[in-house]
Amino acid sequence: MTDDYPPLEAEIRRRITAAGPMPVAQYMTLCLTHPEHGYYITRDPFGAKGDFVTAPEISQMFGELIGLWCAATWRAMGAPENVRLVELGPGRGTMMLDAVRAVHIVPDFRKALVVHMVEVSPALEQRQRQALAGTDVPVEWHRSLDEVPDGPIIIVANEFIDALPVHQAVMCVDGWHERVIKIADNGTLQFSHARDPIPLFDQMLPRPLRSAPIGAIFEWRADQIALEIGRRVVRSHGAALMIDYGHTVSAAGDTFQAVGRQLFANPLQSPGTVDLTAHVDFQALGHAAQALGADIHGPVDQATFLRRLGIETRAEALKKGSPLAKNAEVNSALARLTSEQGTGMGKLFKAMAVADPALGELPGFERADAGETGNLLGDKRSG
Repeated sequence: MTDDYPPLEAEIRRRITAAGPMPVAQYMTLCLTHPEHGYYITRDPFGAKGDFVTAPEISQMFGELIGLWCAATWRAMGAPENVRLVELGPGRGTMMLDAVRAVHIVPDFRKALVVHMVEVSPALEQRQRQALAGTDVPVEWHRSLDEVPDGPIIIVANEFIDALPVHQAVMCVDGWHERVIKIADNGTLQFSHARDPIPLFDQMLPRPLRSAPIGAIFEWRADQIALEIGRRVVRSHGAALMIDYGHTVSAAGDTFQAVGRQLFANPLQSPGTVDLTAHVDFQALGHAAQALGADIHGPVDQATFLRRLGIETRAEALKKGSPLAKNAEVNSALARLTSEQGTGMGKLFKAMAVADPALGELPGFERADAGETGNLLGDKRSG
């Protein structure tokens, strides 16, 4: 009986019993954003005491550099008098708070700003309102990007795309079948695959994947968000910056995973109580945005991107005159954000920008080593 399970799992089991095995993307959507029991709807998962820690929670340096990237991009846009700075999936509001604080050194940009936070979670929206209550920059909240008014726009998204629902297909003897979740004979939720193959799926795959072995798994997301980003930046002469973990070239592999209390968990156990994500396919993301006429910058790994923006110089400025304990904290944060080893985020995480072609080269994506000069903050790297 489904009534013996927690409410969200009971709902998932009812749907499977009524309609048959459930595609992975539908399961992920329910687990994360069910209007009553979804993971992001019911909790604040961020921070050292939460399920995971994101870059803005590790150090103020991250948000500061993102803010100054936005200011430099605004200049490339021709410094419009009114610009929409949009954050997709803003977490606790930490990154936006640090970004807005950092751009006090660019007063014309700060004066032109209206911040738009795109958030589906009432719990997180409340945290964001608390975080940004003291800023003098206008802030508005929306449930989706298409609610943000038209006009000059800069979009930032850190660890947002990875939480969007992902479809999976499994290569079988007779072709690719959508991966689904069923109720096994022993009563547990279990991965399986749809009975019939996906029509013409081979023709939609990148050519190197058309000879994938039996058992291979391919993941893809719906193109809506990439298409909307591409459309908005081209129409408004703007840009978008996306930072996330993933791969630069479309490839086979199962990256669907769950995290709870900063440990990996079984994604089919306790639905709605753990975070579900899958790696971002930056090649597919870029192709979708390009279809709307946008230019793609990158992707480059996070370590390269942050160093080009000047994170090492910023770290030195933070350490000046600080006690040794503060210095150690800054060094630790710098290592975690840029290290390419172990638990470092430097290589796994990538940065990619989508922009109107008229903007030309953007900070952090320079095509020559001369770009890695760390001068985004000019001579004002203090405090």
